[in-house]
Amino acid sequence: MKWSAARFSALPRRCRLAWPSAAGFSLLELLLAMGLGLLFCGVVIQALLGEGQNAQRFSRLLRERANQDRALALIRADLQRATAVAPDPERLGSVCGLAGRTAVLQLTTPEGLVTYSVGAAPSGIWQGRVLIRCGPAYGLHGQVAAGTAFQSRVVIDGLAASATPWQGCSSLLAAGQGATAVDLNGSARLPFSACLDPGAQLVALRLEQQFTAGSGSAQRIVSEAVAGAG
Repeated sequence: MKWSAARFSALPRRCRLAWPSAAGFSLLELLLAMGLGLLFCGVVIQALLGEGQNAQRFSRLLRERANQDRALALIRADLQRATAVAPDPERLGSVCGLAGRTAVLQLTTPEGLVTYSVGAAPSGIWQGRVLIRCGPAYGLHGQVAAGTAFQSRVVIDGLAASATPWQGCSSLLAAGQGATAVDLNGSARLPFSACLDPGAQLVALRLEQQFTAGSGSAQRIVSEAVAGAG
């Protein structure tokens, strides 16, 4: 059945209003819709990429913070076993040798001198500067294994190549009541820093790491602690 113009005009008005339009979308309208769709997709993709980078950065931050906590826990454990802290760490040398590193913390323990030093990594598997401990090995239960030879072991890597000058020594050693804090071997300029209150045998510690975040920007992590010898 064909509809003529005369037949269509004879329809009631409400029927004519419901008659479908054959105009459709113009090419300009289709291009505009496609452009808006692509713009929306681009915004969504950028947001997803940003969230992925933030998650990667946060995960790396948590991992490195945990590494710093473990490193400081190890140093505190050595300090608790120590009978004295050397005010001049390099004077007595190191059982393992320093290999160009800077001795920062040297402890007199029942097993001998335990030395913590900062310098270049001993091999390519480590990143940046490293903190190395020369001392007896720890056993599976967290105790020093009796009779073990002294060994050099990397405690933590990724230390900042150019450390922020450390200003927190005096505030951390506030219990010294005016005692003069000794910056051990000028370590306030190093990424592993230690200062000593000779009277109380308290040691303040600072670790500073630097790594490249997911977005390519440099990020620093700093941890501080105080521990006493004996």
